[in-house]
Amino acid sequence: MKQKFIVDGMSCTACSAGVERAVNKLDGITRAEVNLLAKTLLCEFDETKTTTQDILDAVEDLEFDIALVTEAKTPVKPATAPTQEQFTPIKTRLIVSVIFLIILMYISMGHMLHLPLPAFLTGMQNAIAFAFTQLLLSIPIVYVNRKFFFSGFKALFKGTANMDSLVAIGSSAALIYGVFAIYRIGYGFGIGDTEIIHQYMSNLYFESACMILALITIGKYLEERSKGKTNSAISKLMDLSPKNATVIRGGVEISVPTQELVVGDIIIIKPGEGIPVDGTVTEGGSSVDESALTGESFPVEKVVGSHVMSASINKTGSFKMVATRVGSDTSLAKIIELVQDAGATKAPIARLADKVAGKFVPVVITISVLATIVWLILGQSIEFSLSIGIAVLVISCPCALGLATPVAITVATGRSASKGILVKTATALETLHSVDTVVLDKTGTITQGEPTVTKIITVNTTEADLLSVAVSLEKQSEHPLADAIIGHAKTAVVQEVVGFTAVAGRGITATIENSPYYAGNLAYMQDLNIDTKQVETEVDDYINNGNTPMYFAKEHSLIGVILASDKVKETSAEAIKTLREMKIDVIMLTGDNEQTANAIAKNLELSKVIAQVMPQDKEQVVIDLQKQGKKVAMVGDGINDSIALTRADVGIAIGNGTDIAIESADVVLMKSDLNDVCEAISYSKKTLRNIKQNLFWAFSYNVIGIPVAAGVLFPISGHTLSPMIAAACMSVSSIIVVTNALRLYRK
Repeated sequence: MKQKFIVDGMSCTACSAGVERAVNKLDGITRAEVNLLAKTLLCEFDETKTTTQDILDAVEDLEFDIALVTEAKTPVKPATAPTQEQFTPIKTRLIVSVIFLIILMYISMGHMLHLPLPAFLTGMQNAIAFAFTQLLLSIPIVYVNRKFFFSGFKALFKGTANMDSLVAIGSSAALIYGVFAIYRIGYGFGIGDTEIIHQYMSNLYFESACMILALITIGKYLEERSKGKTNSAISKLMDLSPKNATVIRGGVEISVPTQELVVGDIIIIKPGEGIPVDGTVTEGGSSVDESALTGESFPVEKVVGSHVMSASINKTGSFKMVATRVGSDTSLAKIIELVQDAGATKAPIARLADKVAGKFVPVVITISVLATIVWLILGQSIEFSLSIGIAVLVISCPCALGLATPVAITVATGRSASKGILVKTATALETLHSVDTVVLDKTGTITQGEPTVTKIITVNTTEADLLSVAVSLEKQSEHPLADAIIGHAKTAVVQEVVGFTAVAGRGITATIENSPYYAGNLAYMQDLNIDTKQVETEVDDYINNGNTPMYFAKEHSLIGVILASDKVKETSAEAIKTLREMKIDVIMLTGDNEQTANAIAKNLELSKVIAQVMPQDKEQVVIDLQKQGKKVAMVGDGINDSIALTRADVGIAIGNGTDIAIESADVVLMKSDLNDVCEAISYSKKTLRNIKQNLFWAFSYNVIGIPVAAGVLFPISGHTLSPMIAAACMSVSSIIVVTNALRLYRK
């Protein structure tokens, strides 16, 4: 069983790692992956061993809010696109923090810049007022940012310390020391020791505690705004779906909300309107802009019987359509689900970050405590040692580690979806960059998949009789050439057929008027010992020009051959040339006869062709290539390609192919254009490079920042890292990672 949950309250990878550990401990869990960016938990489990409630309880025990994502009538906007309501609380925190921090900084440090202060706050005689005022100014900042303390200490006590734990410990240490300093100042006044008063008056640390909270709040605010952009492609796509639709019910036109549409509704689409659901045109016609879904820049003509997709835009004409798919079944909903599921999966490269992040916070807390103790042992003051410990806590950034991969994956899948390339998993997106061999199916992939009859050769019969037999047999067949023959012979007499049998990879046999008839390829005729030499020369000429023959026989004699040609797509040659320029081997794999395949390959300058392959043998071709050390991408569109698509390192389905092929594939090309194979591989390389940059920054930042904060440079330079500067660095680190990922929008 597979279910998705929304988990709220996670702030860093340590949180997500804790959730994954807790869920994976349950019986029957086969997969549990958390997407920190989208705040989702994707679970696959054996429902006989564990239940949904068990998963909910395990996460709630960690003090996170969790809810099961149920099937909705309409798609839900991505969790990473925050609304104004979601921004309001953090914006309020930010405003309060900044206002009180400015006043606090002026009072605590203004005298260093010779700025005027009220008389009751100046001089050693007013030390208590000076310190107590800073404490009062700190209270509003601490209060609006209390979330850090509640969630941080709660996680710490649960044994799942996270980023909030680091912030809570660091700022609490500074605040507690500040209160301790006020008591020491009072003690100094009591015994008349001005040295104690002066010492603690200069080391209150309230401004450091509040600066940490304010800077991290600023960083969180900017981070949320940046993360909101990562799904802008999908959010814009969703906005194309109209809120209301005009339907005919009871003979009357009425306007209803889109989510209330049901299958079978007759919907009126006027010029300029968006198409609310998937359906079929029943009356009228128009040109429809499908660019948001497929990336196709030119409008597509729609007539009676044409399929139309949700989120498309009607251009000039008007038409009526019958709804065939509504709510979560529409093309738009499926695309959004694919993209969001891709974001919920983890690329192999993310595993390293997860392993490090899982141990990160406890290690940082240990380093902080040890650094504080070591400097105390070395003879430094409590103030100095405490400052070192706080700096180590707040400079550490598990957020950057946690965001490094998911933000890039989310941006990449959202951006590619807007261009008509649907990547189902993060693993597929990563694997694509290493593909060195692309195997292309011929019919419907390289070619248009709509063959037309080019020549009819008869043997001892008339053309009308041959077409009558051909149409009668092919009406029962699913072969691509069947439609071509039926479409060509619309006026042919259809005879009664009995005993119809399909022979995989060969042809068909049936009985008409008590006589056995056969239709199929040359190999089938040879299996039946039917002589074809009398038409061999003429057929070969057509085959050498890219035509495919279908032989017809009655009993043991040939009665004719019908040849059809499937036109190569205009973009296929360009795509194959581009793949070769990318140093990728391109192989055509087809069940068609070798001569036809070679003729097409010659025109496309393809060096390798594997023809006359049975459907079940296509998988073996992929396996053989993988045994040679090749990273294989299989591109296909038919039922016979589905096993090979699953077996390949990356399966790529043509968007207008069969549902089975699309389900089996890792990537779907909505435009059915082979150029998008090149685009997908290129985008994968750019995405992986972006992820590596993010991980390099996140790792190197922490590897360098933590030792510097711990004071390793102090013996050399005499300088340490202020906790305030450390907090600023920590916030900037996360923002850099998210901003770098957003560069993928420009690719």
